[in-house]
Amino acid sequence: MLLCIATNALYSSISFLAGSAFNAVQHKATALEQLLMIALSLIGIILVQGTCDLSARVCAEILSKRFARNAREELYTSLLGKSQTFHNRQQVGDVMARASNDMTQLSDMVSPAFDIIFDSFSSLVINIAFIGLLNPQLLLVPVLYIVVFYFALRRYSRQLSPVSNQMREEFGQTNAVLNEAVAGIEVVKATAQENQEIRKFITRASRYRDFYVQNGKIQGRYLPTLLLGVALALAFLHGLYLLSHQQISLGALITFMGLMTNLRFVTFMSTWTFSLVQLGIAGARRILTLMKEETELDENAGGYHEQMRGDIVFDHVTFSYGNTPILKDVSFRARPGQTIAIVGQTGAGKSTLTKLVNRIYDVDSGTVSIDGTDVRQWDMDSLRSQISTIEQDIFLFSRTIAENIGYGLGSKADRATIETAAHDAQAHEFIQSFAQGYETEIGERGVTLSGGQRQRLAIARALLTDPRILILDDSTSAIDSATEDEIQKAIRRILQGRTTLLITHRLSQIRWADSILVLRKGELIDQGTHEELLARCETYRRIFSHYDAAVPTTVSSGD
Repeated sequence: MLLCIATNALYSSISFLAGSAFNAVQHKATALEQLLMIALSLIGIILVQGTCDLSARVCAEILSKRFARNAREELYTSLLGKSQTFHNRQQVGDVMARASNDMTQLSDMVSPAFDIIFDSFSSLVINIAFIGLLNPQLLLVPVLYIVVFYFALRRYSRQLSPVSNQMREEFGQTNAVLNEAVAGIEVVKATAQENQEIRKFITRASRYRDFYVQNGKIQGRYLPTLLLGVALALAFLHGLYLLSHQQISLGALITFMGLMTNLRFVTFMSTWTFSLVQLGIAGARRILTLMKEETELDENAGGYHEQMRGDIVFDHVTFSYGNTPILKDVSFRARPGQTIAIVGQTGAGKSTLTKLVNRIYDVDSGTVSIDGTDVRQWDMDSLRSQISTIEQDIFLFSRTIAENIGYGLGSKADRATIETAAHDAQAHEFIQSFAQGYETEIGERGVTLSGGQRQRLAIARALLTDPRILILDDSTSAIDSATEDEIQKAIRRILQGRTTLLITHRLSQIRWADSILVLRKGELIDQGTHEELLARCETYRRIFSHYDAAVPTTVSSGD
């Protein structure tokens, strides 16, 4: 800001030197000497002014990029700290638009927008001050112009604001449609719905274009660019009038018109820069809305932090998604080292129940406690670092196989530990079949691997962290029976002393559980051993019969 003020002061002084040159020419006796001094002064001022201007632009650019970097970091940290319920409500494409394009608008708002606005308005103030020092009478036209300019600029900003907001919102929705189509490209192609998706995207893109055109029309009706021409003409007439009455010199008139011409910068730049500011404000509002949206999750940093034994207690737990009840008054206990199987029809709430243990979701009422302490009182990092989950829907990062397996330990994961986990998960053999072995880059979401290979990598990743509590959500559904037998042997060996919550349709796994929970429409209708439930629970017998008919080969291999 100081450099901008210095730059504009030096630039405005050039007009004074130009006026002095005209006055010097009128005094022929000393004209050459004076003109030489003025020329040397001009060279010096231009060099210093150029240095200040370059330094000011560099400072503004550094500030802009640091501001955007910090904002991106803050948004990213905020998103990682939000609850799963929050993320379930978001459109991924819109979130990406806020994290990328809106962040770019935020950076542009600082530089060039705010940078040029401060530069141009400091130029305006300095030029007006210099005109007043030249002759206070010359302030008449520029002051009138500034008054008109202020009201026109305020009207322009008010018209731009809603359109800029709509532009940013529509861009986010357009991006969401694009992301959804790309993410679901297999479904789109399998159902031959390319034309439908094209029409949907064109509709959104057309609306975004319309707002952009509306923004251009508002800029096109911006009055100060026209008014400046009128102001320059009136200022020249007023200067001639004062000159004709010997109230100013010819040099003063030249200086005055030079200073008035400098007002072109603030006038023309305001059209572009204020548009960038409005887009930046709209983008900032969208980013802050995302960051400030209430999350149901309290990380409780600094909470209970101990080594787990794995004693899990559900005490009259109720949970809902919005207004939809999922679990109703569920109570059970899993003692340290026990394996608890969870069975029930689709939609019974099995997966949701396990997500309450590591606080992917928080209960509506009742308590979930581990080792006698409510999970909400645990330090989040301590809680989740001692619980591993292997889900049916496996997510793998677009990184090397070694990095995916070692993800839970980060930089602490060494190659020997990674390979041991891969051996235990029966993944080592297929990993070694790749040309680059553990350094093989896999596609996003692991699309270059088969379903069974992805699940084995996920199992290896979970086993690597040496969890006290292990949650298996139908984790071997995509693995053939022979491979599953080997994995089950490894898992059963590793699970010694660990508490396991097991969601499965494999009878071999259900039968070796210490206890089985039977869920129906969110309610825990019975719990006990396999033999006990077969004897007394009609629902369990029906589920068992269904599994028995569906997977006979698994039963025989397991037995």
